Amino acid sequence: PKYTSRGRRAARSARKCCFRPTHHDSELKKDVENANANYNKALKSLDINVNNIFSVARSFQSHTLLDQTIAAYEKAMQLKPDFNFKLQLAQIYGEQGNVEKMFMSYLEFLEHNPVTLSNIKRAINDFISESSSNENNMLLRKVLIKKMQQQPDVLWNDLLSWLFIQQKDFNKAFVQEKAIFNRQPESLERIEELAQIAVDEHNDVLAKEIFTFLIDTAQDIDTLLNAHYHVLQLETNGDEKNHDAIGAKYLQLFEAYGLFSSTLKLQIAYAHFLAFHKNETEKATNFLEETLKLPLTELQKAEVKLQLGDILVLQEKFNNALIYYTQIQRSLKNSTISQEARFKVAKTSYYKGDFDWAESQLKILKASTSQLIANDALDLKLLISDNKYGDSLQTALKLYAKADLLAFQNKDEEALSLLDVILQEHKTETIVAQALFKQAKLFEEKKLFLKAEANYEGIISNYREGILADDAYYYLAELYVNHLEQAEKAKALYEEIIFNHADSIYFVEATKKYRALRGDAIN
Repeated sequence: PKYTSRGRRAARSARKCCFRPTHHDSELKKDVENANANYNKALKSLDINVNNIFSVARSFQSHTLLDQTIAAYEKAMQLKPDFNFKLQLAQIYGEQGNVEKMFMSYLEFLEHNPVTLSNIKRAINDFISESSSNENNMLLRKVLIKKMQQQPDVLWNDLLSWLFIQQKDFNKAFVQEKAIFNRQPESLERIEELAQIAVDEHNDVLAKEIFTFLIDTAQDIDTLLNAHYHVLQLETNGDEKNHDAIGAKYLQLFEAYGLFSSTLKLQIAYAHFLAFHKNETEKATNFLEETLKLPLTELQKAEVKLQLGDILVLQEKFNNALIYYTQIQRSLKNSTISQEARFKVAKTSYYKGDFDWAESQLKILKASTSQLIANDALDLKLLISDNKYGDSLQTALKLYAKADLLAFQNKDEEALSLLDVILQEHKTETIVAQALFKQAKLFEEKKLFLKAEANYEGIISNYREGILADDAYYYLAELYVNHLEQAEKAKALYEEIIFNHADSIYFVEATKKYRALRGDAIN
């Protein structure tokens, strides 16, 4: 091969290095000795003036001399105990991958700077995952327990509780939260927050245990009534045979605390319970009409009217329901509850088969300040616009709206049967994917998980280009994780959303859950 002059020199150097030390070796050795001498000189400068630490550490770090930076910080703290460079050391240990030393340094910094707790949590969060078997999670737990044994402090309970929540070990978090409350009994707010997390995570057994603890412990009326409300909600969604006992509990609470604005949330819940779970709609309506006579704010009146409207929809008294929803819109313009009322106007019109009026209301709501309402409005608008033009009689869409209404009325079996009619008699229409999805959600409510799985798979197989594809991927993945114990299948479905549905509303959650299943640290 032909070499340039530079290439020939490189080739000769390469051959020589195989046989004997070169001049460059001695130069390198000399450079290392000089460098070490300079490092030591820089460290010794701290003996003369410890405040040199800032320039020395910055110089070391800018040249990625991490061991020397650590030595400098440690020496400075030895010379001047007022200095605390534990935060900087933690960051360097993190860069080096020395996770245990990093955790210890963060905790030692936190010990003297408890106000930085939330910042420390954010920093640690990059190194742990949702898996309790993750090596870093186990290391943090070990370090925290060691700190608790050596120097008890609610800071360590707080961090342990936070770690358990990240891992979804909510029972263990509750133990830590009770320990914190026993030492600092000023507020039950943290335990209330944990109870709400348990509700959101569908851990009903623990949620009820925490709310019961709040009922037994709380001194203020608001916390007490809120806990009672949640316990009754959890019991209502449980065993139907228990409904008489639940009704009696509501009445006992009203007897104890009265029918005032302070118990308004319970009053609305009681009316909903009567109408939707005991089918006592007239009794529920009469009860709420009495509630409206109380001295309430406009917002509180709107909350009562919203429930009254829902009960009238349940009875299919659509025009009467629309009166209440419209009153809310007029009395509290541009508020979130006004937008919610407008959405209910659209939904009621859709149930009636008045698709044009429903669509006109939904167009306005797409710009709602509430993201949840905006998303629901967009979903319903797409359902209507995608299915009202293909059939001049709108037969399939009317059937679907009726099935949707039946589901709202808790008539799940009738809703499922009507959806079957759509699937059998309208096989070529776009609404089939929507019918499959609606059925799947109803199957899940009835714990018919294999049937739900088949429906989601049907959407993925036959409508993967449709707007419900990412919904099907996500909810099927959730089904595999939460009910069918098939984590590998779930991982593949989350991955599908990540790589092929980056614009999906499920993208962030899918990414997080995929990484958790893979055992990654949370980034």
